[in-house]
Amino acid sequence: MADSEETREHVVPGTDKQHSGEEVKGYDFRGDFDFEDMLNAYENTGFQASHLKEAIDIVKEMREKDAKIFLTFTSNIVSSGLRETIAYLAREDFVDVMITTSGSITEDVIKTMHPFKMGEWDANEAELREQGINRLGNIYVESDGYVKLESWLNNEFFPDFFSEKKIRTPTEVAYELGKEMEDGNSFLNWASKHDIPVFCPALIDAEIGDYMFYYRQEQDSEVGIEILDDWDKLIHEAIESEKTGLICVGDGVPKHQAIMSNLFRGGTDYAVYISTGMEGDGSLSGAPPKEAVSWGKIKEDKRNYTQIEAEATLVFPILVAAGFKNFEV
Repeated sequence: MADSEETREHVVPGTDKQHSGEEVKGYDFRGDFDFEDMLNAYENTGFQASHLKEAIDIVKEMREKDAKIFLTFTSNIVSSGLRETIAYLAREDFVDVMITTSGSITEDVIKTMHPFKMGEWDANEAELREQGINRLGNIYVESDGYVKLESWLNNEFFPDFFSEKKIRTPTEVAYELGKEMEDGNSFLNWASKHDIPVFCPALIDAEIGDYMFYYRQEQDSEVGIEILDDWDKLIHEAIESEKTGLICVGDGVPKHQAIMSNLFRGGTDYAVYISTGMEGDGSLSGAPPKEAVSWGKIKEDKRNYTQIEAEATLVFPILVAAGFKNFEV
Protein backbone atom coordinates (compact mmCIF):
# COMPACT_ATOMS: atom_id res chain seq x y z
CA MET A 1 0.00 0.00 0.00
CA ALA A 2 1.33 3.48 -0.96
CA ASP A 3 2.51 5.74 1.81
CA SER A 4 0.07 8.69 2.16
CA GLU A 5 2.78 11.20 3.02
CA GLU A 6 4.74 10.24 -0.10
CA THR A 7 1.73 10.60 -2.42
CA ARG A 8 0.71 13.87 -0.75
CA GLU A 9 4.00 15.43 -1.92
CA HIS A 10 2.89 14.82 -5.50
CA VAL A 11 -0.65 16.05 -4.97
CA VAL A 12 -0.02 19.00 -2.64
CA PRO A 13 3.66 19.92 -3.04
CA GLY A 14 3.39 23.33 -1.39
CA THR A 15 5.15 26.57 -2.43
CA ASP A 16 8.84 27.14 -1.81
CA LYS A 17 8.78 30.81 -2.82
CA GLN A 18 5.82 33.18 -2.96
CA HIS A 19 5.22 34.91 -6.30
CA SER A 20 5.50 38.71 -6.20
CA GLY A 21 2.58 39.42 -8.57
CA GLU A 22 -0.51 41.42 -7.66
CA GLU A 23 -3.51 39.67 -6.14
CA VAL A 24 -6.09 38.53 -8.69
CA LYS A 25 -9.16 40.56 -7.89
CA GLY A 26 -12.06 41.76 -10.03
CA TYR A 27 -14.39 44.73 -9.82
CA ASP A 28 -16.61 44.95 -6.75
CA PHE A 29 -20.15 45.62 -7.95
CA ARG A 30 -21.41 46.52 -4.48
CA GLY A 31 -22.37 50.17 -4.13
CA ASP A 32 -22.51 52.74 -6.95
CA PHE A 33 -21.22 51.61 -10.31
CA ASP A 34 -18.19 53.40 -11.81
CA PHE A 35 -17.17 52.48 -15.37
CA GLU A 36 -13.62 53.76 -15.02
CA ASP A 37 -13.08 51.87 -11.78
CA MET A 38 -14.32 48.72 -13.49
CA LEU A 39 -11.80 49.15 -16.31
CA ASN A 40 -9.03 49.77 -13.80
CA ALA A 41 -10.00 46.51 -12.12
CA TYR A 42 -9.38 44.73 -15.43
CA GLU A 43 -5.65 44.99 -14.72
CA ASN A 44 -5.87 42.31 -12.03
CA THR A 45 -8.86 40.41 -13.41
CA GLY A 46 -6.65 38.17 -15.54
CA PHE A 47 -6.90 36.67 -19.03
CA GLN A 48 -7.86 39.09 -21.83
CA ALA A 49 -9.31 41.69 -19.46
CA SER A 50 -5.77 42.39 -18.25
CA HIS A 51 -4.57 42.71 -21.86
CA LEU A 52 -7.38 45.18 -22.57
CA LYS A 53 -6.36 47.33 -19.60
CA GLU A 54 -2.76 47.19 -20.79
CA ALA A 55 -3.89 48.27 -24.28
CA ILE A 56 -5.80 51.22 -22.81
CA ASP A 57 -2.70 52.35 -20.93
CA ILE A 58 -0.57 52.06 -24.08
CA VAL A 59 -3.05 54.08 -26.14
CA LYS A 60 -3.08 56.78 -23.46
CA GLU A 61 0.70 56.90 -23.55
CA MET A 62 0.68 57.17 -27.36
CA ARG A 63 -1.49 60.25 -27.00
CA GLU A 64 0.47 61.74 -24.09
CA LYS A 65 3.72 61.38 -26.04
CA ASP A 66 2.10 62.86 -29.18
CA ALA A 67 2.91 59.77 -31.23
CA LYS A 68 1.64 59.60 -34.80
CA ILE A 69 -1.15 57.04 -34.57
CA PHE A 70 -1.58 54.50 -37.35
CA LEU A 71 -5.03 52.88 -37.23
CA THR A 72 -5.43 49.69 -39.26
CA PHE A 73 -8.64 47.75 -39.75
CA THR A 74 -10.13 45.11 -42.00
CA SER A 75 -13.37 45.35 -43.97
CA ASN A 76 -15.49 43.38 -41.49
CA ILE A 77 -14.99 46.24 -39.03
CA VAL A 78 -16.80 48.62 -41.38
CA SER A 79 -19.40 45.94 -42.20
CA SER A 80 -20.35 45.97 -38.52
CA GLY A 81 -21.43 48.78 -36.24
CA LEU A 82 -17.76 49.54 -35.61
CA ARG A 83 -17.95 51.77 -38.69
CA GLU A 84 -19.32 54.44 -36.37
CA THR A 85 -16.35 53.97 -34.01
CA ILE A 86 -13.86 54.39 -36.86
CA ALA A 87 -15.78 57.46 -38.05
CA TYR A 88 -15.61 58.93 -34.53
CA LEU A 89 -11.82 58.63 -34.43
CA ALA A 90 -11.58 60.35 -37.82
CA ARG A 91 -14.20 63.01 -36.94
CA GLU A 92 -12.30 63.97 -33.78
CA ASP A 93 -8.98 63.86 -35.67
CA PHE A 94 -7.60 61.38 -33.11
CA VAL A 95 -5.64 59.28 -35.60
CA ASP A 96 -3.11 60.35 -38.22
CA VAL A 97 -2.96 57.47 -40.70
CA MET A 98 -5.49 54.83 -41.69
CA ILE A 99 -4.67 51.58 -43.47
CA THR A 100 -7.48 49.31 -44.54
CA THR A 101 -8.82 46.92 -47.15
CA SER A 102 -10.87 47.51 -50.28
CA GLY A 103 -13.98 46.12 -48.62
CA SER A 104 -13.87 48.92 -46.02
CA ILE A 105 -13.88 51.59 -48.69
CA THR A 106 -16.55 49.81 -50.73
CA GLU A 107 -18.84 49.27 -47.77
CA ASP A 108 -18.38 52.72 -46.30
CA VAL A 109 -19.71 54.14 -49.58
CA ILE A 110 -22.50 51.56 -49.88
CA LYS A 111 -23.72 52.31 -46.35
CA THR A 112 -24.25 55.95 -47.33
CA MET A 113 -26.71 54.68 -49.97
CA HIS A 114 -28.14 51.46 -48.59
CA PRO A 115 -28.16 50.18 -44.98
CA PHE A 116 -26.91 46.77 -43.91
CA LYS A 117 -29.42 44.69 -41.94
CA MET A 118 -29.19 42.30 -39.00
CA GLY A 119 -29.79 38.66 -39.97
CA GLU A 120 -29.02 35.17 -38.68
CA TRP A 121 -25.88 33.05 -38.60
CA ASP A 122 -27.86 29.94 -39.41
CA ALA A 123 -29.41 30.59 -42.82
CA ASN A 124 -30.29 28.87 -46.08
CA GLU A 125 -27.44 30.24 -48.19
CA ALA A 126 -28.93 29.21 -51.55
CA GLU A 127 -32.21 30.87 -50.62
CA LEU A 128 -30.42 34.07 -49.64
CA ARG A 129 -28.63 34.03 -52.99
CA GLU A 130 -31.93 33.79 -54.84
CA GLN A 131 -33.25 36.72 -52.80
CA GLY A 132 -30.22 38.86 -53.61
CA ILE A 133 -28.91 38.90 -50.05
CA ASN A 134 -25.24 38.44 -49.14
CA ARG A 135 -24.35 37.19 -45.66
CA LEU A 136 -21.51 38.50 -43.50
CA GLY A 137 -21.90 36.42 -40.36
CA ASN A 138 -25.17 37.67 -38.88
CA ILE A 139 -25.14 40.83 -41.02
CA TYR A 140 -27.07 40.80 -44.30
CA VAL A 141 -26.11 42.95 -47.28
CA GLU A 142 -28.71 43.35 -50.01
CA SER A 143 -27.34 43.24 -53.55
CA ASP A 144 -29.23 46.44 -54.38
CA GLY A 145 -26.49 48.29 -52.50
CA TYR A 146 -23.89 47.04 -54.95
CA VAL A 147 -26.12 47.87 -57.92
CA LYS A 148 -26.43 51.45 -56.68
CA LEU A 149 -22.69 51.64 -56.05
CA GLU A 150 -21.75 50.46 -59.55
CA SER A 151 -24.16 52.88 -61.19
CA TRP A 152 -22.87 55.84 -59.21
CA LEU A 153 -19.19 54.98 -59.67
CA ASN A 154 -19.35 54.29 -63.40
CA ASN A 155 -21.70 57.13 -64.32
CA GLU A 156 -20.65 59.87 -61.93
CA PHE A 157 -17.53 59.29 -59.85
CA PHE A 158 -15.08 57.53 -62.18
CA PRO A 159 -15.58 59.86 -65.19
CA ASP A 160 -14.75 62.94 -63.08
CA PHE A 161 -12.06 61.21 -61.04
CA PHE A 162 -10.09 59.90 -64.00
CA SER A 163 -10.58 63.04 -66.12
CA GLU A 164 -7.85 64.81 -64.14
CA LYS A 165 -5.32 61.98 -64.31
CA LYS A 166 -5.55 58.54 -65.87
CA ILE A 167 -3.34 56.89 -63.25
CA ARG A 168 -4.37 57.46 -59.64
CA THR A 169 -3.38 56.09 -56.23
CA PRO A 170 -5.56 54.34 -53.62
CA THR A 171 -5.16 57.29 -51.23
CA GLU A 172 -6.51 59.59 -53.95
CA VAL A 173 -9.48 57.25 -54.49
CA ALA A 174 -10.25 57.29 -50.74
CA TYR A 175 -9.82 61.06 -50.43
CA GLU A 176 -12.03 61.92 -53.40
CA LEU A 177 -14.69 59.39 -52.39
CA GLY A 178 -14.72 60.90 -48.90
CA LYS A 179 -15.40 64.34 -50.31
CA GLU A 180 -18.55 62.94 -51.95
CA MET A 181 -19.95 61.26 -48.83
CA GLU A 182 -22.70 63.27 -47.15
CA ASP A 183 -22.90 60.99 -44.14
CA GLY A 184 -21.71 61.76 -40.63
CA ASN A 185 -21.00 58.06 -40.09
CA SER A 186 -18.66 57.80 -43.08
CA PHE A 187 -15.04 57.40 -42.01
CA LEU A 188 -13.96 58.37 -45.54
CA ASN A 189 -15.86 61.63 -45.23
CA TRP A 190 -14.15 62.63 -41.99
CA ALA A 191 -10.74 61.39 -43.13
CA SER A 192 -11.00 63.65 -46.19
CA LYS A 193 -12.06 66.63 -44.08
CA HIS A 194 -9.09 66.22 -41.74
CA ASP A 195 -6.58 65.16 -44.42
CA ILE A 196 -6.07 61.76 -42.81
CA PRO A 197 -4.59 59.58 -45.54
CA VAL A 198 -6.41 56.28 -46.07
CA PHE A 199 -4.04 53.68 -47.52
CA CYS A 200 -5.45 50.65 -49.29
CA PRO A 201 -2.73 48.65 -51.08
CA ALA A 202 -5.21 45.93 -52.10
CA LEU A 203 -7.76 48.33 -53.58
CA ILE A 204 -8.87 45.93 -56.33
CA ASP A 205 -9.78 43.19 -53.83
CA ALA A 206 -13.48 44.11 -53.51
CA GLU A 207 -16.36 45.41 -55.58
CA ILE A 208 -14.73 48.78 -56.19
CA GLY A 209 -11.99 46.86 -58.00
CA ASP A 210 -14.59 44.90 -59.97
CA TYR A 211 -16.25 48.10 -61.10
CA MET A 212 -12.91 49.63 -62.10
CA PHE A 213 -12.37 46.55 -64.25
CA TYR A 214 -15.67 47.13 -66.04
CA TYR A 215 -15.01 50.86 -66.34
CA ARG A 216 -11.65 50.25 -67.99
CA GLN A 217 -13.09 47.55 -70.26
CA GLU A 218 -16.12 49.53 -71.34
CA GLN A 219 -15.31 53.23 -71.02
CA ASP A 220 -11.62 54.12 -70.72
CA SER A 221 -8.84 51.61 -71.34
CA GLU A 222 -6.11 54.03 -70.14
CA VAL A 223 -7.10 54.32 -66.47
CA GLY A 224 -5.15 52.54 -63.74
CA ILE A 225 -4.15 52.46 -60.08
CA GLU A 226 -0.55 53.03 -58.93
CA ILE A 227 0.34 51.55 -55.52
CA LEU A 228 4.10 52.18 -55.26
CA ASP A 229 3.60 55.93 -54.86
CA ASP A 230 1.41 55.24 -51.84
CA TRP A 231 3.98 52.88 -50.37
CA ASP A 232 6.58 55.64 -50.66
CA LYS A 233 4.15 58.02 -48.94
CA LEU A 234 3.36 55.56 -46.15
CA ILE A 235 7.04 54.91 -45.43
CA HIS A 236 7.62 58.63 -45.10
CA GLU A 237 4.65 58.93 -42.74
CA ALA A 238 6.65 56.61 -40.46
CA ILE A 239 10.25 57.75 -40.89
CA GLU A 240 9.45 61.45 -40.56
CA SER A 241 7.77 60.94 -37.17
CA GLU A 242 9.46 61.36 -33.82
CA LYS A 243 7.24 58.67 -32.30
CA THR A 244 4.66 56.32 -33.79
CA GLY A 245 1.96 54.09 -32.35
CA LEU A 246 -0.10 51.38 -34.01
CA ILE A 247 -3.65 50.29 -33.24
CA CYS A 248 -4.33 47.23 -35.38
CA VAL A 249 -7.95 46.08 -35.42
CA GLY A 250 -7.75 42.76 -37.21
CA ASP A 251 -4.85 41.43 -39.19
CA GLY A 252 -3.80 40.81 -42.79
CA VAL A 253 -2.39 43.38 -45.19
CA PRO A 254 -3.33 46.51 -43.18
CA LYS A 255 -1.48 45.32 -40.07
CA HIS A 256 1.57 44.31 -42.06
CA GLN A 257 1.72 47.57 -44.01
CA ALA A 258 1.78 49.42 -40.68
CA ILE A 259 4.54 47.40 -39.07
CA MET A 260 6.55 47.11 -42.30
CA SER A 261 6.51 50.86 -42.94
CA ASN A 262 7.73 51.36 -39.37
CA LEU A 263 10.62 48.97 -39.99
CA PHE A 264 12.23 51.79 -41.99
CA ARG A 265 12.48 53.89 -38.81
CA GLY A 266 13.75 51.05 -36.64
CA GLY A 267 10.31 49.95 -35.44
CA THR A 268 7.23 51.58 -33.97
CA ASP A 269 7.30 52.85 -30.40
CA TYR A 270 3.90 51.45 -29.40
CA ALA A 271 1.63 48.72 -30.74
CA VAL A 272 -1.80 47.40 -29.78
CA TYR A 273 -3.25 44.43 -31.64
CA ILE A 274 -6.86 43.22 -31.46
CA SER A 275 -6.77 39.81 -33.08
CA THR A 276 -8.34 36.39 -33.30
CA GLY A 277 -5.49 35.09 -35.47
CA MET A 278 -3.79 31.82 -34.51
CA GLU A 279 -0.04 32.01 -33.97
CA GLY A 280 0.50 28.31 -34.57
CA ASP A 281 0.15 28.45 -38.37
CA GLY A 282 3.06 30.87 -38.76
CA SER A 283 0.98 33.43 -40.66
CA LEU A 284 1.36 37.19 -40.36
CA SER A 285 -2.28 37.43 -39.32
CA GLY A 286 -1.67 35.21 -36.31
CA ALA A 287 1.71 36.68 -35.42
CA PRO A 288 1.68 38.46 -32.02
CA PRO A 289 3.54 41.75 -31.53
CA LYS A 290 6.52 40.04 -29.92
CA GLU A 291 7.23 38.34 -33.26
CA ALA A 292 7.37 41.75 -34.95
CA VAL A 293 10.09 42.69 -32.43
CA SER A 294 12.31 39.97 -33.93
CA TRP A 295 11.92 41.61 -37.36
CA GLY A 296 12.67 45.10 -36.06
CA LYS A 297 9.12 46.29 -36.81
CA ILE A 298 8.29 47.05 -33.17
CA LYS A 299 10.84 48.49 -30.76
CA GLU A 300 11.23 46.45 -27.61
CA ASP A 301 10.55 48.38 -24.45
CA LYS A 302 8.74 47.63 -21.22
CA ARG A 303 4.95 47.43 -21.81
CA ASN A 304 5.09 49.17 -25.19
CA TYR A 305 3.02 46.51 -26.96
CA THR A 306 0.21 44.09 -26.25
CA GLN A 307 -2.35 41.92 -28.00
CA ILE A 308 -5.98 41.45 -27.03
CA GLU A 309 -7.10 38.05 -28.24
CA ALA A 310 -10.75 38.89 -28.78
CA GLU A 311 -13.31 39.63 -31.46
CA ALA A 312 -13.15 43.36 -32.17
CA THR A 313 -16.83 44.26 -31.71
CA LEU A 314 -16.52 43.21 -28.06
CA VAL A 315 -13.46 45.23 -27.09
CA PHE A 316 -12.68 47.98 -29.60
CA PRO A 317 -15.47 50.33 -28.40
CA ILE A 318 -14.21 49.93 -24.83
CA LEU A 319 -10.63 50.73 -25.93
CA VAL A 320 -11.85 53.85 -27.75
CA ALA A 321 -14.09 54.92 -24.86
CA ALA A 322 -11.27 54.70 -22.32
CA GLY A 323 -8.31 55.72 -24.48
CA PHE A 324 -9.94 58.54 -26.44
CA LYS A 325 -13.45 59.60 -25.37
CA ASN A 326 -12.83 59.67 -21.61
CA PHE A 327 -9.18 60.66 -21.72
CA GLU A 328 -8.01 64.22 -22.25
CA VAL A 329 -4.37 64.78 -23.17
